[in-house]
Amino acid sequence: MNWDQVEGKWKQMKGSARETWGKLTDDDLNMIAGQKDQLIGQVQERYGVAHEEAEKQVSAWLKRHDEKAVGAKL
Repeated sequence: MNWDQVEGKWKQMKGSARETWGKLTDDDLNMIAGQKDQLIGQVQERYGVAHEEAEKQVSAWLKRHDEKAVGAKL
């Protein structure tokens, strides 16, 4: 899944993001609106991690989401 798809499916994916990063508020998730840089920035801010760590977490989240989607299709 690429980020254009994430943006298009953000309403469905907000729940998954909330499960992964419970410190993100509904306002945070609405502001992010599926934008990768916004998500990374909010993870970085809320969890006090370096930018690189936030990028790793977001990439891992997207990979897990892709794996679930592939598993559901099998």
